[in-house]
Amino acid sequence: MPKVSRIIPILENLLFFWLGLALVLSLAGDSLNIPSLLQVLGRAHPLILHFPIVLLLMAVAMLWIKDEKIKEIGTWVLLLGANLTGLTVLAGLLLANEDYDGAMLFWHQWLGVASLGLSVLIYFYRDKSSSFLKISTGALAVAIVLTGHFGADLTHGENFLLTPIQSNEEEFVALDDAEVFQHMVKPILEAKCISCHKEGKVKGELRMDDLAGLQKGGKNGPFVVPGDLKESLLIQRIHLPEDSKEHMPPKNKAQLTDEELEILQLWVESGSSFEQKVTELESEEPLFQLASNKFSNQKSYTFDAASDSDISELNNFFRKVNPVFPGSPALEVAYYGTSAFDPTSLKDLKSIKEQVVKMNLNRMPLESVDLSFLRDFQNLEELQMNFTGVTPNQLSNLEGLENLRNLAISGNSLGAEAVSVLEKLTQVKKIFLWNSGLDESSKENLRKALTTAHIDFGFDGKGIIYALNPPKITFDKELFQDSMELVLSHPIRTAEIRYTLDGTEPDSISSPVYTAPIWLKKTAQIRAKAFAADWTGSLTVSDLLFKSGIQPESYRLAFEPNTKYKAKGAASLFDGIKGKTGHGSGNWLGFKDTSMELEIFIAENTSPNEISISLLLNEIAYIFPPENVEIWTGNQQGWQKLPNTDNAQSTKIEEVRFGMLTFPLPETDFDKVKIRLRPISKLPAWHPGAGAKGWVFVDEILLN
Repeated sequence: MPKVSRIIPILENLLFFWLGLALVLSLAGDSLNIPSLLQVLGRAHPLILHFPIVLLLMAVAMLWIKDEKIKEIGTWVLLLGANLTGLTVLAGLLLANEDYDGAMLFWHQWLGVASLGLSVLIYFYRDKSSSFLKISTGALAVAIVLTGHFGADLTHGENFLLTPIQSNEEEFVALDDAEVFQHMVKPILEAKCISCHKEGKVKGELRMDDLAGLQKGGKNGPFVVPGDLKESLLIQRIHLPEDSKEHMPPKNKAQLTDEELEILQLWVESGSSFEQKVTELESEEPLFQLASNKFSNQKSYTFDAASDSDISELNNFFRKVNPVFPGSPALEVAYYGTSAFDPTSLKDLKSIKEQVVKMNLNRMPLESVDLSFLRDFQNLEELQMNFTGVTPNQLSNLEGLENLRNLAISGNSLGAEAVSVLEKLTQVKKIFLWNSGLDESSKENLRKALTTAHIDFGFDGKGIIYALNPPKITFDKELFQDSMELVLSHPIRTAEIRYTLDGTEPDSISSPVYTAPIWLKKTAQIRAKAFAADWTGSLTVSDLLFKSGIQPESYRLAFEPNTKYKAKGAASLFDGIKGKTGHGSGNWLGFKDTSMELEIFIAENTSPNEISISLLLNEIAYIFPPENVEIWTGNQQGWQKLPNTDNAQSTKIEEVRFGMLTFPLPETDFDKVKIRLRPISKLPAWHPGAGAKGWVFVDEILLN
């Protein structure tokens, strides 16, 4: 035992060393310059923290047992556990200097120091009294549990421990109530980003659990720049290759899905508003289309349903009463047939006044009808009275309808006197006033009075030339066998559609005019544009369509693709499955540190005359066209290299898209082909990652 007796004083003295150093770092750690070697010790905190937790809890249990031998062992365990606690607390305090801050850190830090202090106190005063021992060890156990709880919250997110037993029901959000940031963007950030950028853990000086923190940005730049994908830190980081050090989320965390990537990018493109509602987006916008699939039009209501008998009695040949959607207590009412309209029938609706949320009175003669009955319809959200002859005086009955959001009163001669009535309808968010007799002064006064409402006064095209919508390209699938029908269309029938099949930009003079369906018999990059008199040409719409080629006998890659982007290896290049625009979709082969070098062995009597290479292009994610393309054909006599062909390189950051390289093959006999694609070695100066290596992504090789 002499050796043991010499160790005990050392361990006992170390307890005061740990405790003193812990207090120094707790109180003055921010002002100290921590050496790199000690930072390594700090980062070992997650590795060593489990040992003292187990030892201290074992010691607590042993010290409560009356058996003296077990208590003696417990004392040894306590001494060892207290020393390991000191080392762990020291490592944690060093780690806290690296991007950690906030209330959770405060409680985790000081409860850890308290656990160390209690373990030291218990060790030296363990024999004072049994009541002291029980109280102090109980307090130590509680402190350990709470320290672990706040530590888990710091690492894994708030309330990590209890999340599995809490309700995981998703909040029902109606499309009319949905907000772009709150209900589409924020849930993505919470699931994939906030665990590393929140109170207590602020990596890169960026807080994402707080609106002010998001708007402020981090040490590397603004989190988002409205409308600017290139300068927005969010977009830069999420599109970096997964094995990049700056890729977000880190590669050991759950990655963003294709839909989440698209939502974040579209949010920034649309102006990255933190208050915009989904319904404020144009219905043609991709972000609105995503939202319409995500959120329900089926708004929930708290009022009771009307009786079936009441609804049945109200339905007749000139009036229809129906639920706004199956099973909903909310009702919509519509009147039909001007000649059959009886104004007194409006009073019949009082039996369902609580349930009516939509009412359509279009083209009903209401000029002399008393509309005061509408005041009882307190849940009315939408009212249509187009071409009904209503007057400003009648519209005053709408002032008290607090839930009214949409009002359509086009085709009524209201005049300037309507402004004083309409400006009181501050609850309304959309007003349609086509052909309503309002002069420009009245319109401007109404706009100023109802700043939060969208007011549609109708279309006035005097002296204005508008751009056409782009044409629509319709086809069966991107990868076809022998041939495929391609249809171009435009909602304006008089519009002329011009197109190209070689990837060049169509113009209004030399490009072919679309007159009938196009039958594709080879791989093509179609671009189409609409033109019409008194309109500017539309934006160009494009698609890449591939003819599946000759299947080779065998093939082999000289170098394996990057392990993160290896799909099914070389087999993916001939499986007839087109990759998606997300480079992490699992169908792409990615190369960065090596060239993509592929040998293809062709069956006898097979003579392909061209080879096409399907690429992914996404400059913000460092995915560029290859820097160099080399092609050989071969036979028993050896390899013959094809002449070098110029390969267009990216000149700016563009949207994610497919690319295609097509090269003619010689008419000479050959039974094998070799391709070498070299990734861009240095990204150009205009790119945010200038000088870094780029990627080449390939999903299909086609021989035709």
